[in-house]
Amino acid sequence: MLTTVIVPKSGGVTSTKAIVVRWIKREGDSVKPGDPLVELETEKISYELESPAAGTLLTILARETAEVPVGEPLCHIDDRNNSSHGSKRSGSKKSGRIPR
Repeated sequence: MLTTVIVPKSGGVTSTKAIVVRWIKREGDSVKPGDPLVELETEKISYELESPAAGTLLTILARETAEVPVGEPLCHIDDRNNSSHGSKRSGSKKSGRIPR
């Protein structure tokens, strides 16, 4: 299955976009649920977005320094070797909030 990771709504923060600060994982890297994928920054906070699925980081869609609206895709994870075929979108959960 192909999982599309999107920019999530930040709990309690009314952000409409996030800036990609840096990618922690690279295309081709293996990931598992909970692994940090990317560091995002809003006007209020910076945080690491975790992988929602196990598999391979197939495609990075938003490059570092890009501004990405909430709900828009950041990357694709190919988890075909880990579950049934199909496609889903995930905002994942955030961890490690770092105050600005």
